[in-house]
Amino acid sequence: MQKRLLQINPVLRRNTSTGRIVQEIGELAMAHGWESYIAYSRGRDGMMPCKSQTVPVGGKMSVAWHGLMTRLLDRHGLASERATHELVERIEDLQPDIIHLHNIHGYFLHYPTLFRYLAGIKTPVVWTIHDCWAYTGHCYYYSFAGCQKWKSGCGNCPQRRLFPTSWWKDRSAQNFADKRAAFTSLPKGRLTVVPVSGWMKDEMLQSFMADSRFKVIHNGINLSVFLPYADDEIRYKYHIYQEHVLIAVASIWCREKGWDDLMRLAAMLRKNEVLVMVGVTEEQRRQLPKNVVGICRTDNVDELAQLYSLAEVFLNPTWQDNYPTVNLEAIACGTPVVTYHTGGSIEAVTSRTGMVVEQGDVEAMLEAARTIIGRGKRFYQAPCRDYALKHFDKDERYTDYLRLYDRLLK
Repeated sequence: MQKRLLQINPVLRRNTSTGRIVQEIGELAMAHGWESYIAYSRGRDGMMPCKSQTVPVGGKMSVAWHGLMTRLLDRHGLASERATHELVERIEDLQPDIIHLHNIHGYFLHYPTLFRYLAGIKTPVVWTIHDCWAYTGHCYYYSFAGCQKWKSGCGNCPQRRLFPTSWWKDRSAQNFADKRAAFTSLPKGRLTVVPVSGWMKDEMLQSFMADSRFKVIHNGINLSVFLPYADDEIRYKYHIYQEHVLIAVASIWCREKGWDDLMRLAAMLRKNEVLVMVGVTEEQRRQLPKNVVGICRTDNVDELAQLYSLAEVFLNPTWQDNYPTVNLEAIACGTPVVTYHTGGSIEAVTSRTGMVVEQGDVEAMLEAARTIIGRGKRFYQAPCRDYALKHFDKDERYTDYLRLYDRLLK
């Protein structure tokens, strides 16, 4: 009889990191003889193409109501009760051998209902932690704000107006208590928590989830897509004529991702240096200085790989992050990374794959980039690619999940 896997995540879109991860884990599981199901938010994604069988949760109305409860009352994860009860009924019908949670935030689940159900069954549960929301009273990350309240109990949240935004009420203290009650409710050994970086595991060991069973599994990428390109055609498409190219990539550019820092760095560039920023909005692109090439977010991963390959250095001035995929993609394309000493952003950076500087030290970031440029791309390209082949292969990383599933079932 085939083993049955159910994953839960709000999005299936492959241009999102978690959407791509759940689909690729499901595909690998099927290749190893499993049945694969993915529960996702129908109200956010609609019906998306997917090789796994899909379990739509809720609809546009439940997502809208959940969004309103979040904006007014800071009740993120505490709406969509009917949609969650329907999901529980579907899980009962499926009787999966493994339930694998990813993001359970995202306006589509009532987490107390889900965890009451999970606590009452014997199915092993795996929970991949992609950000910090599970153990804080409100925020997804707290490094930029320098907040440590998550260690003992939240309240008077300094980031209430940041995503998931609450315009009126600060419920962070009660949210903290509600999450602690729900997320520690499973019998010991039933839940395996999978942080995607060593940094996040260390943080969680200081949280109310410290008694959980942990297994760090880093994210992987498609190394047949992200690889070094020798063709400079992309240089002419975007009119990048300067000798030395630095690149920075983000899905959303904001202060926390280093937007302000890169604007300061741009003012220090020499005439033969150019910064390419991928992922900017049209409005942001119009604000860029002349020595910065702005490229709007692209779903063309081949073009993105060409841009990584064209650059001599990848810059990641992020102030808060877990295990950023952009670092992996750049290294896989043979381009070394210069990043701030932030969260798990440093975990893929060695002496042969880049350099680490302190947060906010823009001068040190540019100096590190120029040191790398001085050594030459050839010094880094082969070691970067070798490191990627050894550590970033998505099939290897997702096979770690299959091994974990098998151990839990034994």
